[in-house]
Amino acid sequence: MSPKSNFQVVPISEAPKTDVVVYDKKPQPLVLVVDDERVIADTLSMILSNSGFTTMTAYDGTSALELANAAPPDLIITDVMMPGMTGIELAITISQTIPTCKILLFSGQAATVDLLEQARDAGYNFTTLTKPVHPTDMLRRISECLTIANVTAPAKHSSATPTFAAN
Repeated sequence: MSPKSNFQVVPISEAPKTDVVVYDKKPQPLVLVVDDERVIADTLSMILSNSGFTTMTAYDGTSALELANAAPPDLIITDVMMPGMTGIELAITISQTIPTCKILLFSGQAATVDLLEQARDAGYNFTTLTKPVHPTDMLRRISECLTIANVTAPAKHSSATPTFAAN
């Protein structure tokens, strides 16, 4: 037989509101992970969540753009080669609509060289990490992106169009 507890149950509506303690917790950076390979996107999101980031996940560029417009992220990590909208097209669109958002591209395909060259010709300088990326290296790069101001004015465009480079 368990001992009987001796405390009063108070309905929440009657609980005193003056005794509530609110912790001033710094908001976690919001990171949008985009990859058409669901296992990669989900795994990266899980690693980031376990490392103190708030994450959103999208499996294509169009969905990522919708999510970013609904809840502007601090950082987007996107695969370059995806069907429909490429990661570079997504990055350019995001840089124009959410200029405060940092962008980190990653890819496992050699074909990204041509896409990156086209982006450079248009005045955008993106740095790409090569898949596979060790989680420690990815976390280090994300921290660098979020702490270092890496938005610079491109040479070919006015200063209103930012260039992103993850150092």
